[in-house]
Amino acid sequence: MRITGVFFSYLLACLVLAALLAYPLVETGWVAVEPQRVMGRLAQVFMLLGFWTFLKQLRLADRTSVGFGAAGRVLRRSVGLGWIQGTLILVVLALALVALQIRIPDADLERWPVLASKAVQALIGGLVIGVLEEMFFRGALYTAIRRRDGFVAAVVWSAFLYALVHFMKPGALPAGVPFDFAGSGRMLVGVFVDLFQWAHLDSMLALFAVGVFLALVRERTGHIGWCIGLHAGWVFVIQVSRRLTDGNPSAPLAFLVGEYDGTIGLLAAAWIGSLALVFWIWSRQSRAPHP
Repeated sequence: MRITGVFFSYLLACLVLAALLAYPLVETGWVAVEPQRVMGRLAQVFMLLGFWTFLKQLRLADRTSVGFGAAGRVLRRSVGLGWIQGTLILVVLALALVALQIRIPDADLERWPVLASKAVQALIGGLVIGVLEEMFFRGALYTAIRRRDGFVAAVVWSAFLYALVHFMKPGALPAGVPFDFAGSGRMLVGVFVDLFQWAHLDSMLALFAVGVFLALVRERTGHIGWCIGLHAGWVFVIQVSRRLTDGNPSAPLAFLVGEYDGTIGLLAAAWIGSLALVFWIWSRQSRAPHP
């Protein structure tokens, strides 16, 4: 748990630094987006800028530690296979949500050229998110915990922090509250007030299941290539399905999805969790070194 706390502290420091600099940046007039988005983007920039230095301090600044300890050919093949499999996994979930009328086809679909453009953006965005998040969670974090505390701790704590971080996002200030240093501080405190809301529990459970699944894949393969592909495929399907369908909160089974993105929730947790169990049993029997 100590290593998890170190990684969490790094993320927290980046968020605090972003809170300190968000107001001066907005005051320059260089950016014309909501203050909470400015703070969130600044935190991400600081995370990226300091990442390698942070890893050097923990003696994790090498290819193997961040999850790329395999030949380039193996990594490329794993990313491709993982993307196909991740896409199929989430397509099943998306179709189930439509069949249960939890999500319904959008009555005002965008034109196909627009949808194709959005799909390409989702593909690229999914790969970028997959690479960055997998390097951090299933790469450096998993390696650090695995070396110190063993396999089970690495799976559990990397999945826990992965789920937690997805809800550490600055929210908008209440109407009438000015965005200044005090408002920035209030926004920062709000991150932790909103973090532990019961409304997030189902989505957090789903993300924890995702983190466990990806950690098991990391353990079995010895690298993050397949994790990147799975992650990118999931992001791709979620983003595209949100363009094609709308949430239906009046559906009898609407409680099976959470508020995070309208897709993940209790049903996703059960689906991904079941796949994680099947994968672990299958991989133990086959002892396959890579997908």
